[in-house]
Amino acid sequence: MKSTTATTEVLNDLVQINNDRIEGYEKARKELTDSDADLKSLFLNMIEESQKYKMALATEIAALGEDIDTGTTNSGKIYRAWMDVKALFTGHDRQTVLNNCEFGEDAAQNAYKMALEDEDLPSHLRTLISEQKALLRTSHDEIKRLRDSQA
Repeated sequence: MKSTTATTEVLNDLVQINNDRIEGYEKARKELTDSDADLKSLFLNMIEESQKYKMALATEIAALGEDIDTGTTNSGKIYRAWMDVKALFTGHDRQTVLNNCEFGEDAAQNAYKMALEDEDLPSHLRTLISEQKALLRTSHDEIKRLRDSQA
């Protein structure tokens, strides 16, 4: 059986990805105009979604007797910096915000996929992660659908 520390690392990586997602959608909400109320509402729902997932993961980490990471991933920080630089050149229009959000959703999907590739993950955690990944995929697909409808 896998060590508690290694399992905690996998769970903390997902906590960090959800922290990235929360920060990314908070930033995206600020970049939108009042005419984008539909996206502001959608992004608020996605923030709440990640807060819920983060709490479920944190509960499992605490049950293992380990500490919960409160930061964001390095790739997440790079993503936000890239989003800032890109915005300087393309503005804060709806299409750009949706493109950037899809990029972030792709990163979240990849993080969850990598977590599920861990063969030593206990089955109850594999179920939790699989369920979160599927729900995040729904959000990803909604962002992609909105982005494609703008083109």
